[in-house]
Amino acid sequence: MNARLVGTFTTLIVFLVAALAVPLGLAYASHRTNRLLLDRRADATRFAELADQAAREDDYTALIAEVDRYAALYGAAVRVRDRDGTALLTAGDFTVDDGEALRLALSGRTTEDLPTISPFGPGTVLLAEPAGRDAQLSGVVLLQTPTDQARGDVTLVWGALALGTLASVSYAVLAARRLARWILRPVTELDRTTQAIAQGRLDARAHPGVGPSELRRLEERFNAMADAVAGAMERQRAFVADASHELRTPLTVLGLRLENLEPHLRHEGTAEYAEAMAELDRLSLLVEDLLALAKVEAGAGVGGKDVELGPRLATWREVYAAKGVRLVTEVSGEVVPEAAARIADIALDNAQKFVPAGGTVTVALDGGVLRVADDGPGLGEEERAEALGRFWRSGSHANVPGSGLGLAIAAELARACGATLHLLPADPHGLIVELRLAQP
Repeated sequence: MNARLVGTFTTLIVFLVAALAVPLGLAYASHRTNRLLLDRRADATRFAELADQAAREDDYTALIAEVDRYAALYGAAVRVRDRDGTALLTAGDFTVDDGEALRLALSGRTTEDLPTISPFGPGTVLLAEPAGRDAQLSGVVLLQTPTDQARGDVTLVWGALALGTLASVSYAVLAARRLARWILRPVTELDRTTQAIAQGRLDARAHPGVGPSELRRLEERFNAMADAVAGAMERQRAFVADASHELRTPLTVLGLRLENLEPHLRHEGTAEYAEAMAELDRLSLLVEDLLALAKVEAGAGVGGKDVELGPRLATWREVYAAKGVRLVTEVSGEVVPEAAARIADIALDNAQKFVPAGGTVTVALDGGVLRVADDGPGLGEEERAEALGRFWRSGSHANVPGSGLGLAIAAELARACGATLHLLPADPHGLIVELRLAQP
């Protein structure tokens, strides 16, 4: 946008300056040409009078002396012809074809215009002046004069116009860039703010103060909208956290009371009792996960401290050994953010639920990329795209315990620590949870 605005403003200024400078330059060139014509026509007229007098007196001595002196002084060439076109005298280096000019002069017409003088030429111009009057023409004076002085004047004026044009265009480009920045400053600020909000910094706001009033108002309204959205999300998060926290105690009390009822159950009610306890456990797990998710979204528990990943993984070996699953760790003393270690715990917890006995789960950390790969049943492409959402569960995992919030919590943890989380297929089957840590 900035480049387009600058280009548009600059193009308009260039056209405007050119519309002024070009006609002005051409007008001066025409003026200088006319001035040269008038100056040299006066000289040609004087020579025509001398030539007419010399023809009447049949004495060309004075004319020859005058013409020679003029040719030497001005570097011009003068040729005098009689009424039959015969050359009577020539002074200087006469190099042009004078046939057309001679024909016009013999018809009684003098030179009325010259080619427009420019820095590029012509080098000489030719003027013709009839000697005598009307039917009493006695000859023709042809004056070939150099245009060096006139071309120098035109070059000087055109150069000044070119420098002025360049200065005007340069100033216009500078002004256009500043104007474009001034106009687009609110847009740039809004872009920066929206990017920050998209990255999870919900407290980011635009800073109105520079730019058109309409865009400043847009910034203020955007900030008001962001405040409203952030407030609604904070209230929602607080509600989830408060509700989850308040439900923990009643669920605990309910569990204790159900356990106290077990000795008083008859044999035929034990199955229903086991199902109720299982549902209570699932509900308790759901409340715990909701509370954990609310804390992560609020930024609680996602500190900047680093932990050593090796000892953290060692705690999972007994769990995997009890299920007959092999856990391979390709980690040696590396430290990662605490959020990354928690994501590894979530991925390992999921893997031990779905990998059958005899399977293998591998944890590797290489170049800031943490991978937890298993050779279980894995997920399809569409399932991988949805698995990071809240409460998502695959249709084939309906009987597997869980709340459907584990990977959603992992995604929030990744976002909070500036990392990216991806679910990839393993070869030949299985799932890879890949976490790319933010580079320092």
